[in-house]
Amino acid sequence: MSTMEEVFDKAMKILKRELSSKELLIFLQAITPESEDSVKELEEKTKNLTMNDFLKLIKKVEEELKE
Repeated sequence: MSTMEEVFDKAMKILKRELSSKELLIFLQAITPESEDSVKELEEKTKNLTMNDFLKLIKKVEEELKE
């Protein structure tokens, strides 16, 4: 059985594979607290990240997906 974190990680990998970096950022910005508890978790995990941090993470994942 998958944990919430495993499902979240899998979903992020799919999003990162299917969306451009810009689209992924737009998606992350579009998530609102009204959506689900997962939104609160995402906000908590990313609250200290700057836009540059997001871009670095996305570039890192893109490189990993190429391997």
